[in-house]
Amino acid sequence: MKIVFTATGDSLSAPLDPRFGRAPGFLIYDDENGTLKSVNNEQNLNAAQGAGIQAALLICKQGVDCLITGHCGPKAFQTLTAANIKVYHCKAETIEEAYAQFKAGELTAAETANAEAHWM
Repeated sequence: MKIVFTATGDSLSAPLDPRFGRAPGFLIYDDENGTLKSVNNEQNLNAAQGAGIQAALLICKQGVDCLITGHCGPKAFQTLTAANIKVYHCKAETIEEAYAQFKAGELTAAETANAEAHWM
């Protein structure tokens, strides 16, 4: 399974960014082979609008199964779920902590977005 996290760094010890569309980057962890891949999201950090949708499209191209983030807006959520990517909302401090919660079954797939459009 490939899991993407909103990240402020490129390791599992990096902080989990609570924002989806405006996170500086994403960390993809393939838990079958233990590999990490960093994906830059700088193009969306200062976007006037559409950051969530553009970030969702970027993630859809990565072949991931699920996203773990703090907050995800309605348009991004719709784009991700249409691509069969499950979204998990999480309040963990680090990616490592978020991954541990996911593996322990402590996170539940979201049924709706948990942020308003244009949330920062």
